[in-house]
Amino acid sequence: QVRLVESGGGSVQAGGSLRLSCAFSGRAFTSTAMGWFRQAPGKEREFVAAINWSGDKEYYADSVKGRFTISRVNVERTVYLEMNSLNSEDTAVYYCAADTPEAGETVVVVTSTLPSRYDYWGQGTQVTVSS
Repeated sequence: QVRLVESGGGSVQAGGSLRLSCAFSGRAFTSTAMGWFRQAPGKEREFVAAINWSGDKEYYADSVKGRFTISRVNVERTVYLEMNSLNSEDTAVYYCAADTPEAGETVVVVTSTLPSRYDYWGQGTQVTVSS
């Protein structure tokens, strides 16, 4: 069983920065693609960023490209989301998610941006940006 615990959310002024962390417990972290998603009040959950199992491929939503950076440290079993130049539209609950290998896969071959592809989710951490 996989468990994900996010931390690092909070309140920040527009233009500020935050760093979110996601601690992974369970099997197969080094085979797993990891993603960050967010959900603002009254809106659907949306993709923010994802990173492949080895950490050498990153994917970003257009709205955060150039401002956010996803990374992973496999020996720490942790994924990070560095968020810079925050604005009010970034206000949301941020969720960490894990896409574990399918039967017959040794690693997750395709890193997805779709929430439905992810098997496990954290409880979420609130990010509030005030202008």
